[in-house]
Amino acid sequence: MTLRLDDVTLTYPDGDGRLTALDRVSLDVPAGTLAAVVGPSGSGKSSLLAVAATLTTPDEGRVVVAGRDTAGLDRARKAALRRAHLGIVFQQPNLLPSLTAVEQLQVMTHLSGGAVREARGRALELLDAVGLADRASRRPHQLSGGQRQRINIARALMNDPEVLLVDEPTSALDHERGAAVVDLLVTLTRQRSTATVMVTHDRSHLDRADRTFTMDDGRLTVLGPA
Repeated sequence: MTLRLDDVTLTYPDGDGRLTALDRVSLDVPAGTLAAVVGPSGSGKSSLLAVAATLTTPDEGRVVVAGRDTAGLDRARKAALRRAHLGIVFQQPNLLPSLTAVEQLQVMTHLSGGAVREARGRALELLDAVGLADRASRRPHQLSGGQRQRINIARALMNDPEVLLVDEPTSALDHERGAAVVDLLVTLTRQRSTATVMVTHDRSHLDRADRTFTMDDGRLTVLGPA
């Protein structure tokens, strides 16, 4: 299993008590599998991603990323784990307006301490993989919403992650463009053998996922094949 959560519980302070965001959540996502998680706002979906990304430490339970148990890791070692093994696709692409598409990807290598020039070839390869090889020199304002989201996905793949976490990738897109983005995620998951978790509010795309789950009041329930 490339991503595993075992009996994870996460609570937050709430007045005199605690609010349970995740209630004994368990999740296994093998390599080459896309798991979709749906649920209403406030159900715990964002908390699930935050824990899986090692950005939030659970009260109880175990989080294993790419075979590495994250229990006991300090902040610096968690950051190193994310750089080496995790790709995160945020809901908003947040592309830098002054950079071209290929530079958006190259800067990820720079932030990881790598050689930016040497990263250009990989960046161009990934832009080709998401169907934007001919847009490498375009800046964000010259791209459509769907194209910007594709760059967002390609950027998350620059470190060749084993685990890909995706937050509402279709929220700002119409149905057709949203379906294209989900199809792209499925294809990249297969080709690159990532363990992909996609949080979405849009149930119309669930037929493309290998596994589907619903989150409600912090509890995760299997909807699709286990």
